[in-house]
Formats: sequence, C-alpha cells, structure tokens
Amino acid sequence: MNQSIFTVSELTGYVKALLDRDEVLQQMTVRGELSNFTSHRSGHLYFSLKDEAAQLSCVCFRGVAQKLGFPPEEGMQVIAGGNVSVYERAGRYQLIVRFMRPDGAGELAARLEVLKTKLEKEGLFDPARKRPLPRFPRGIGICTSPTGAAIQDMLRIIIRRYPQARLVLFPTTVQGEAAAPDIVRSLHAAGEYRGLDVIIVGRGGGSLEDLWAFNEEIVARAIFASPRPVVSAVGHETDFTIADYVADVRAATPSEAAELVVPDQVELLAGLTNMSERLRANLLGRLATARERLSAVRQRPVMREPRILLEPGQQRLDEAAAGLGDELAELVNGLSGRVDKAATALSALSPIAVLGRGYAICRRERDGVVVSSVTVAELGEQVRVTVSDGDLLADVTDVQLQAS
Repeated sequence: MNQSIFTVSELTGYVKALLDRDEVLQQMTVRGELSNFTSHRSGHLYFSLKDEAAQLSCVCFRGVAQKLGFPPEEGMQVIAGGNVSVYERAGRYQLIVRFMRPDGAGELAARLEVLKTKLEKEGLFDPARKRPLPRFPRGIGICTSPTGAAIQDMLRIIIRRYPQARLVLFPTTVQGEAAAPDIVRSLHAAGEYRGLDVIIVGRGGGSLEDLWAFNEEIVARAIFASPRPVVSAVGHETDFTIADYVADVRAATPSEAAELVVPDQVELLAGLTNMSERLRANLLGRLATARERLSAVRQRPVMREPRILLEPGQQRLDEAAAGLGDELAELVNGLSGRVDKAATALSALSPIAVLGRGYAICRRERDGVVVSSVTVAELGEQVRVTVSDGDLLADVTDVQLQAS
C-alpha cells in the first residue's frame, strides 16, 4: 500500500486545519488553575491551565489581556474561553484565550450589577455630590489592614512627600465575611475622629472574591455618609468596586491614593523658590525702570534751573495785573458817573432843596406830627414851622378851610 510521506510542517499544518474547522473547538470554555504564568513585555500572556490529571497550553494576546478587568496570578482558579489551535513552530495545540474571568465571578458579577443599578438610581454615584480633597491636609485617616503591603506603601509615600500631615490608622479587616462590617466600623470611627481632613479606605489587589467586601451595600452607604472626603484605594488599576463609584475620589492603587491626598513638599519648595525668584526679578526690573525715569527727570533743564518754570508764570501774572488795572479804572469811572447822576437826582428830591424854594414844613409842637391839613391843628395850639434856614414857633389863631 502506497502511503504519502509528510514533512513535519505538512503534518502539523494538516492537524491545525482539522482543529480550525471543528466548530466545538472554535468556541471552547475551560475551567482550570493558572500555572507557569508569564506576562511578556509585549503585553501577551503565556500560561497553562491545569487540573488534577492534565494541563493545557494557553496564550492571551495583548488586546484581550488589556481588557480582562483583573490581574491573573499564578495558582488562580479561572474560567477561560476561546478557540483551540496548533502552534506550528512548537508542534503543540493550545487555547487562544478570547476572554477570562476568575472562577465563580459570573454570579458575583451579576450581583454587582444589580447593586450598582440600585445605588446609582439613589444618587450615590452622582458626581455633583463628590467633594474635593483638601490641598494641605492636617490629618489623614487610613482604614485598612495594619499588616498588608498597602499600608506600608501609603505610609512610605505620605511621609516622604508631606511629613507635616498627621496619620491615624484604623485597623480594619479587608477580606472575608467579617470585612464589610469592620470597614463600616472603621469609616464611622474615622468620621468622628477630630482633626482629620480626609479618609483613605482600601487594600491591595486580589481576586473578585477577595475584594468583595468593598462591593457590599453597607460599605457603600458608610462611604456616602462620611462627613469627610473619602478616597477609595482598592486593588490594582483594573479593579473596580462599588466603593470606587461612591467615594469622592477613586485611586487606582493604594500608592496612588497616598500621592493624591498630599502635595509633594519638594515640588512645593521648588514652586516657592521659583515664585521668589520671579518676584525678585520683577521688583529689580521695576526698580531699574524707576531709576531710569528719575535720571531722565533730573536731566531736564527745569530741574537744574527751577526758575525757568516760574518766570513765564510771573510774566503772565504781570500782564494779567496790568490788564486788570485798566479794567478796574474803567469800572471805577463808570461807577463814579452813575453816582453823580444819582446824587443829582436825590438832591432834587431832597426836602431841604424844596424848602430853599420858599416852602415850609409845619408840625404840632406837642407831638411833632406834620400839619398836612387845617384839621390837624386846633385853635390856640402851638405849631413849629420849619423853613430853609431855621424854625418858627407860632400860635394858631385862625383856621380857614379852603373850598373844594
């Protein structure tokens, strides 16, 4: 019987073609434990899935790996899905992973979505209610495990960046059934503690199950009710919990939370130094400008001979005085003429002038009343008659009434 002889490449390619045409193998889901896990610098993930009896080579390319939503770790139980193919160069079949999640995450994820929808409708995620962090906090409360790596990272960063801040640790259980009530207790204690300006609550990374306490409703409501701004710092950059949505600020990691709550004293000092130098340069520039202006003013002729400024004014004053004298003389002459005319008019109307023309004024001697009618004086009564050069005293001996 004639039998075709295949090269290794041909045989491998034939097997690959068979696997690629199998509909079941193109949509395969596998449960197993991560083993021989390697994260390549290209962003691709290489690992095996194993159980008690076998293992399966797997590759997760960068585009999928960036969207996993959790950090795969050696020994983690996962559910992975994708298509089975052959890596021809190595001559082995492998699962090309198109999605992967921690084992048991499906049920938890469903519960998480239900709670997210409920709390979002109540306004717990509303950006309008989120408070800004204080620029220079005097006291910082930290609600986390006292033995985890997260607290060490936060303490190291805060002390290095801003040692002026007072740090208060509220030891907290962050994993397991007792974690959620203990987180609530710590948040309440930190909220009542005097002198704190901001609170950090969180822990290091882990599986969805490990971080589940930060997805509990009682924790979300405790963060919402906190009287001080809360920074959520749970897990790694790809981890998101309900606490992140409710908190005033979400930090990707505990280390980032430490950097967010305090300024860097080195940057502050550099800023102050720069501001001081700019202020000094500005003042020196203004002083130099003022000196130049003063020098220019001092060089003006008027500053050397001040009388140059006064002499034109003195001349104008003399001219004005001369003009004023002429106007005043003309005014006086006009007024003198008017006074003379008025005196002549008054003289014509003067009673003395009338008496000089032969008229007289007669008054009763007893009371000085002018006798303007024969009825004013009585027979035998004395009257005083005033003429131009004196008075005559006379007795009334007869009264004659002029006919109308």
